[in-house]
Parts: sequence; structure tokens; C-alpha cells
Amino acid sequence: MSGLFILAAALAAAAPAGVTRTDLQRHNLSVPGRETVQARIDIAPGATVPWHRHPGEEVIYVVEGTLEYQLAGQKPVTLSAGDVLFVPAGVAHTARNPGTGNGAEIATYIVEKGKPLVVLAPDAR
Repeated sequence: MSGLFILAAALAAAAPAGVTRTDLQRHNLSVPGRETVQARIDIAPGATVPWHRHPGEEVIYVVEGTLEYQLAGQKPVTLSAGDVLFVPAGVAHTARNPGTGNGAEIATYIVEKGKPLVVLAPDAR
């Protein structure tokens, strides 16, 4: 069983109701010990992604609907299709879909290899 399949299965099992993650690609980078992972995350109306962090940066591109993001210590921001967001390494954040239709993002993670991609974090409002 591939490492990507195991990762996808583990994340799917831990995903909250209304949140679906589809891993698209994973590659080693030219920087030793780093890799990039790209995924599509679909968030149903009213669903929330709990506070979490990553062992590296996350680059978000909203592809569908409206999503609200909050990074630790910052006010929430609402983004629509075509908008982007950068999440610095290790910063706790959350997302939710305040709309009535599906919300989706393409998330590109630039992370340390061998560490869990997603780690739950306490509420950091």
C-alpha cells in the first residue's frame, strides 16, 4: 500500500462531517527533507474544518463557493472562487463554509517529509 494511500485513508477517517479531501499529487522537492502535497478540499454548506496546523506552509486557492478562514490571532477573512490565502508554517487555522453551496479549495502544502500533514490544534481565536 502506498504512503499516499495510507495518508489519504488516515485523513479521511479523521475528517469532520461535510469535509472531503482528495489528494492530487505528492513530490519530493529539491530542498532535502521537504515535499509538496496538493489536495482538493471540499467543504459542504455549514461544515467546519477544526483548528489545525501543518509542518510547513500551505498555499490555498479557492476554486468554488465562499469559504471563511481564520488564522491564529487574526480576524476571519471570507474568500470566494479565485481568491488566495497563504498560511505560514505551524500557524493554527480553521475554515468553514458559511454559504449555501459547496465550497472547495486547492491546497498546496510545502512541508517536512515524515511528519503528519495535519495536526489538530486548540481553538486559537
